[in-house]
Amino acid sequence: MKTAILGGVLFALGIVAALTGIISGPDLSALVGRVAPILGFVVGLTIVADLAAEAGLFSWLAGAAARFSWGRVWVLWLFVVVLATVCTVFLSLDTTAVLLTPVVVLVARRVGASPLPFAFTTVWLANCGSMLLPVSNLTNLLAQHTLGSPAPLTFAAIVGPAAVVGIVLPLVAVAVRYRRELAARFDAAPVEPAADRGLFVAAGVIVLLLVPALVSGVAVWIPAAAAAVLLVVAFAVRRPGALRLGLVPWGTLLFASGLFLVVEAAHSLGLARLLGTVVGTGDSFGALVRLAGGAALSANLVNNLPAYLALEPVGGSTLRLVAILIGVNIGCIVTPWASLATLLWHGRLTGLGVEVPWKRFMIAGLGLAVVALPLSVLALLYL
Repeated sequence: MKTAILGGVLFALGIVAALTGIISGPDLSALVGRVAPILGFVVGLTIVADLAAEAGLFSWLAGAAARFSWGRVWVLWLFVVVLATVCTVFLSLDTTAVLLTPVVVLVARRVGASPLPFAFTTVWLANCGSMLLPVSNLTNLLAQHTLGSPAPLTFAAIVGPAAVVGIVLPLVAVAVRYRRELAARFDAAPVEPAADRGLFVAAGVIVLLLVPALVSGVAVWIPAAAAAVLLVVAFAVRRPGALRLGLVPWGTLLFASGLFLVVEAAHSLGLARLLGTVVGTGDSFGALVRLAGGAALSANLVNNLPAYLALEPVGGSTLRLVAILIGVNIGCIVTPWASLATLLWHGRLTGLGVEVPWKRFMIAGLGLAVVALPLSVLALLYL
């Protein structure tokens, strides 16, 4: 609700900017043409993720991981690492934060393990692990356009070294911090069957087909929309009561649209020139760390999406654009509001009775970001 209200305010300000000429007609038309497919992808993928969870797909995967972990918490954790990484890379960071977090926390509780290493794994992988493919993060879809719309695998080759650092470092941090909790053992339980086997199979097949379609080079909104339609049809036949208007992420759409309009207006008023003096120029290691650090600071002050939009015009090269992504993706793990996924993650944990104080979260995130940003830039330059 708060996201929708803030989005409404931002959208209204953007409309005022368009009506008063701050955003010109051609600029507004170009902005709509750029962001409409992205927002369409967000809608399609959100519906797919919600209905797949409703069909029991994520719960079954987590239960199967517990069953085949040989009674060892660290093996279960590794299964969760793989699941969270794949989920983030192919189905976006919000899917991991919103749908996977409660599942893995409940599985951890069921086997008597501490939920904290699992909770931190999901939120850090959701953010830091969201660089590899355009579909992993909305900021990546924006950058893909600016980079000349490379194919997904070409995009992955460009950002790959930095993305690997973003995945590995959080895992090292969790493994070291929670080494005692991860060394525990438990008694494995049988995997609970899905309530509706037909819907479960349909969801599994559709998601399985969606993953390669998202990296096929076709505009990502097309397979996301097709998968959403197929799942909606399946639920309309077998469980129509699960279909509701709330499946469409209205608040997120309004928030993102408002951000796009307001940042476009700010660019028209000279925001890019101001930021250019702060983050500097050049493709050297020092220049890129300065840019990534500025992007991370901006993301943690406001949010990673407006931070990327604000800094994009001062990119100017492939290396600098990737440095901005490093800052707004890997570096947005300090403040709660730096990423919408983090706020959603914390809300899910609170609903489950898992307490993670923001002070503790911010200190841990700051320590991780300080190490991850320069190492990611090093990987970008030399690997």
